[in-house]
Amino acid sequence: MKLYQFDPAPASRRVDIFLKEADVSIDTEQLNVRDGDQFKEPFNSLNPFHCVPFLELSDGTVISESVAICRYLEESNQGKIKLFGSTPKDRALIEMWNRRLEIDGYIPLMAGIRNKFERFDGKVLAGTRNHLKRSGSIVKRGEDSARILFERLDKHLDKCFFVAGKEFSVADITLYCTLELANNIGLNVDEHANILDLKTRLSERDAFKNE
Repeated sequence: MKLYQFDPAPASRRVDIFLKEADVSIDTEQLNVRDGDQFKEPFNSLNPFHCVPFLELSDGTVISESVAICRYLEESNQGKIKLFGSTPKDRALIEMWNRRLEIDGYIPLMAGIRNKFERFDGKVLAGTRNHLKRSGSIVKRGEDSARILFERLDKHLDKCFFVAGKEFSVADITLYCTLELANNIGLNVDEHANILDLKTRLSERDAFKNE
């Protein structure tokens, strides 16, 4: 089993934090997606989505998408610590918040970043090289969506220590990486005291520290 990563990529960062928090050790190879390694063989055939991260199993199966990779590693008993929940209710709440953070924050902000900065010319869609033009309206929609999410989440955190309740979960990893995207696009979240408090507590955990 081998994990293909590119450490600077937000999706790779999510998996890296998960591996550290769950105490999972796995053989990893870095692909420089900026130089187009993902379009070269054998990586092109392994993962036609041309994105990192992706996980190659011993039987040749390839799993892409960060949350799918993390879920596989946890459910295949690779992880000693469970971050997707241990009861039906916990699993449902963690899934709910993780999806909401992705739909309203992580994905719109990632799209916004790819549409805001010139360095993504020809790379507006992850895993592609084409002539799609950057769009300012996508940038604004991403920022607006994230603002609404953060307002709702900040109120929710009045009664929760972590995103999905009392225990740390994969949803907290998604939140932290979403906040990093917000910072990268220039979106200020200083007015949301509860979110900033949680971000500070997360940043103090070893898995979240950039080495």
